[in-house]
Amino acid sequence: MRPTRFPFTLLSCLAAIAFAIPAGAKPLKVFILCGQSNMEGHAQTKTFPAVAKDPKTAELHKAMVGPDGEPVVCDDVWIAYSYGDFSGNPVGKKSGKLTAGYGSQHHVGTGKIGPEFTFGIYMNKALGEPILLIKDSWGGKSLKVDFRPPSGGEPEEEKSKEKAGKYYGYLIEHVKEVLADPKKVYPDYDPKEGYELSGFVWFQGFNDLVGNYPRTDPSAGKKSTKDYSEYSRLLACFIRDVRKDLSAPKLPFVIGVLGTGGEAAGENTDAFRAAMAAPAGMDEFKGNVTNVFTHKYWPTELDDVLAKVNEVKKEFAARDKELDKRRKAGENVKADKAKLEAEKRAKIEKSLSADELFLLDNGISNQGFHYYGSAKFFGQIGKAFADALVKLRTNK
Repeated sequence: MRPTRFPFTLLSCLAAIAFAIPAGAKPLKVFILCGQSNMEGHAQTKTFPAVAKDPKTAELHKAMVGPDGEPVVCDDVWIAYSYGDFSGNPVGKKSGKLTAGYGSQHHVGTGKIGPEFTFGIYMNKALGEPILLIKDSWGGKSLKVDFRPPSGGEPEEEKSKEKAGKYYGYLIEHVKEVLADPKKVYPDYDPKEGYELSGFVWFQGFNDLVGNYPRTDPSAGKKSTKDYSEYSRLLACFIRDVRKDLSAPKLPFVIGVLGTGGEAAGENTDAFRAAMAAPAGMDEFKGNVTNVFTHKYWPTELDDVLAKVNEVKKEFAARDKELDKRRKAGENVKADKAKLEAEKRAKIEKSLSADELFLLDNGISNQGFHYYGSAKFFGQIGKAFADALVKLRTNK
């Protein structure tokens, strides 16, 4: 795998800025957020009311919205975001003051957030000074192939070698591009004060969870859990390489350990979580790498609601199938479909309590592998990531 190369002029600009910070200056704090679709974030703003309804997260909601009930716009937190399309291809970049809308950029609906929203809000509260977030996330990307770090070596699979490390390169390139001239993103940036790379958050894992890793007991086939030790090795390489390529040898690093499925996700997911968390326990990373176990924030109440909804949907499955068959045959079934959906909704409303119906309508905006598109989940983990980095900075 070829190492990522960058123009000499870009590197020179970075060096000039990095080493021209005078003593006593108060540099702009820069945080990098990176990962796949759940770092992108699929929580539509229509799920904000569920954050307010739960007494445990009511205070979080107050931080997320202004007096007018709209998502806050952070005057002292700016963001530079490199994002992808539905397939994860890098297609655009956007920047501005942090607010809702810096989550996934496809199938937007009411606008989306990922962890960046509350991360920026609470990091700003903790530091009491301006912040720049650099967010790089593209859906459907693995560490084993797409984010594969240079020191990880080439993957064994021949078909993966051409793609290996491509998104690691995109990450480093975008960060260096922003830091070569922060004023383009953060208008009030003062070169005399400079900037400080202050933390990195990694929230990824689903494609590796379901990826091509060996079984711990090959003779048991799919009944055996997978051996994810290679993920641990690659994540340790990733941390080292990011620090090296960004000239930040002690860059505080938070690993957002995969949380899909919550506590009841199963043995294989547990095995992956252990592998993902392992680098933080290595001697070389003690005190500057930590884990946030995001399954602790899994919205279990939504599991309960959807279980009841799915039971109702089963009753209508045969009629749904028949309508699909007629539609594929060229028949206009729009009216019949609307009638069936109205019947289905009426049955769901009878099956759920008022609180459950509220959660169905105001707490869910995506699938389970995207944490149900729950702002309650993403709001909590964003804050948890910020708290973890503050703790690392305090203890260093």
